[in-house]
Amino acid sequence: MNNRHSKPGASNLSRVSGTSHCEWWGALFIGAAMAANLSFAQAPGPVRIGFVTDLSGQYQDLDGNGGAVAAQMAIDDFGGKVLGRAVELLVADHQNKPDTAVAKAREWIDTRNVSMILGGTNSAAALAISALAKEKKRVFISIGAGTPALTNEQCSPNTIHYAYDTVALSRGTGRAMVESGGDTWFFLTADYLFGHALQADTTAVVNAGGGKVVGAAVHPVNASDFASFMLRAQQSRAKVLALANGGADTINALKSAREFGVTKTMRTASLIFFISDIHSLGLETAQGLHYTTSWDWNLNDKTRQFGRRFFEKHKRMPTDLQAADYSATMNFLKAVQAVGNTDADAVMAYFKKTPLDDFYAKGVVRPDGRYEHDMYLMRVKTPSESKVPWDYSTLVKRMPGSEIFIKKSESKCALWR
Repeated sequence: MNNRHSKPGASNLSRVSGTSHCEWWGALFIGAAMAANLSFAQAPGPVRIGFVTDLSGQYQDLDGNGGAVAAQMAIDDFGGKVLGRAVELLVADHQNKPDTAVAKAREWIDTRNVSMILGGTNSAAALAISALAKEKKRVFISIGAGTPALTNEQCSPNTIHYAYDTVALSRGTGRAMVESGGDTWFFLTADYLFGHALQADTTAVVNAGGGKVVGAAVHPVNASDFASFMLRAQQSRAKVLALANGGADTINALKSAREFGVTKTMRTASLIFFISDIHSLGLETAQGLHYTTSWDWNLNDKTRQFGRRFFEKHKRMPTDLQAADYSATMNFLKAVQAVGNTDADAVMAYFKKTPLDDFYAKGVVRPDGRYEHDMYLMRVKTPSESKVPWDYSTLVKRMPGSEIFIKKSESKCALWR
C-alpha cells in the first residue's frame, strides 16, 4: 500500500499493527467478548443495606447511631455474608426531611445497587421512601415511622411496617386511660403528619370508649417553650393531658408539665414513649406514666440478653426501634438466603408466607405489609421500684397484635381487601 495515500483512523491502526481490517476488528471483538466473560466470571458485588434515619435531630436517641449499631450487629451475627457475598451497611442522616431521605435512597439504589432500605423514623420520609421502593422494586422496611398510611391508604407490595403505628399506640394507651377513668382529654400535638395522626387515632379510641376530647393545642416541632400550652391544658379541666409528640418534644413537654404542676391535677399520657426518654427525664419526673411499646429490654431472658449485648457496644440500653433494626436486618438476610437472591418480589413473598419469631417479636407480615405482633402497655417505675440501672418500666398488659393493629375490616389497602 502506498503510505502517501493512507488516511488516518482505523486503517492506520491496521497499517501500524500489520493486520488487515478484518483481522483487527476480529481481534477487537474477541477481546471484548473475553472481557465480558471475565466480568461474568467475577463474583457479584456485595449485598448492600441502606439505613436512613435521624442521626442529628430530636429523634437521634430513639434510633440514630444506635440503630446503625443494631443493624451491624445483625450483619455480624449472620456471618457478614449472604449467598457468598459480603453484606455492607450504608448509613445516612435524613435530617427529618422527606426530600433528603428519598434523594439518599435513590442515590444508593442507582449508584450502589442497594437491595433493601431500612429506617424512616419520620412518617413523611417513610412514605416518600416507600413510593421510591415500589418504583425501583426494592424492599423497604420502615422502623420508627408512625403513620398507618404505610399499610393502609398508601400500602405498597414492597414495604413492611415493622415496629408500631399510631393506631396500635393509641389503642394501647388510649383504651387503658379511658378504662381507668380518664374520660376527658386535652391533646398537645406536634404539628406534622405523625402528631396529627396520633391525635386522630387516639380521639377515635377515646370517643369509642365513652370519653370526650375537651381541648387541644398544636405546637411546632422542636418547640422550646411549652408554658402557654400547659396553661391551656389546666384551663380545660381535662383529666388527661395527652402528648401526641415524640423525642425531645415529649421530654420538654413532660418537664414543663411537672414544673407548672399539671401532673398534680391531670394524668399524663405519652402516646409514644421510649426508654431513652425515661433515661433523659429520670424516674422522679417520669414515674407513673403509662405508654405502649413494641418491645422492652427487660421483658424476658432473650430480651435481656440482647439488651446487654447492645449495651456493651453502645453504652445504652436499646429502644424498641433499635431492637427492631436488628430483627429486621436479620430477617431480611434470612429471606435472601432462603430464596437464593435479592429480588424484591421473591424476598417479599418469603416474608409474607413465613412467620417471624425472635427475641424482638413473634408474628406474621400481612398482605398489607404490616408486621402483626404483640404490643405492650408499660408503666414507668418509681425510683424505689427500680432495682438495677435502666430498670425503668414494668409490664402492665400484653396486647395481641390481631386486636391492636388495623383489622382487615377497617383496612383501605387494596393488597389486603
